[in-house]
Amino acid sequence: MLQVVPDPSPDLNIASDAGRVFLLSPASCTGRRAQLLLRPEADFDLAVRLRSRQGATLGEVFSFVSGLYFRGKLTYAAAFSRPPGGLAGALVITPCDGLVPPDRLVDSEHVRRFAEVDVSPDVPRYREPLLRDARALGERLDPSTEVVLLGSIATAKYVDILSLCLGTRLCFPGEFVGRGDMSRGGLMLRCVAERRELEYVPVSGATRRGPRPPKLVPRPGILKRIAGAEPS
Repeated sequence: MLQVVPDPSPDLNIASDAGRVFLLSPASCTGRRAQLLLRPEADFDLAVRLRSRQGATLGEVFSFVSGLYFRGKLTYAAAFSRPPGGLAGALVITPCDGLVPPDRLVDSEHVRRFAEVDVSPDVPRYREPLLRDARALGERLDPSTEVVLLGSIATAKYVDILSLCLGTRLCFPGEFVGRGDMSRGGLMLRCVAERRELEYVPVSGATRRGPRPPKLVPRPGILKRIAGAEPS
């Protein structure tokens, strides 16, 4: 049986107003891009800042190691969140620090710690901080607040813990079913460019797996259009 750890993270500022908050699944810190980021001789800006006292934001780091998928989640959440007062519109699920705002500064030691922990409900270093912070959300957010998971519901690694604490308020974009990570990232960036929000369905009772939908038609330059560098 899952045990809830008390005392919310000090970074989890929770208010009681209604709204919408997004939970972003983590990026893997064990792959080639993470190794590139941590190389002592790496001289590009993000790697240099990560090694220094300046640090880098969690959103920057996860966007670098994950690429399109995490960038899509971060951009989408920034565009469509309606956070209650005092709460970030997006909170990132981390391998061992629970729910963390994407603008939290991290350094190379954080990334190494993340790489050490398997994202699995059976791993206490992952499970207990996430239970602590998800419980804080479940207890303190207004009942009408939607909590939308931007991540996979096909496995138990996020859903079991979050559903235990958030119940029927936990939703996800129905169009995610059947799509791979890159397709989800492209879909979210496209929605931001079109100012079109996805429809959310409760995780409870939802179909977790389905047929792969048709591939998205490529949209060159979509990131620049979102940033306003090109006309839409």
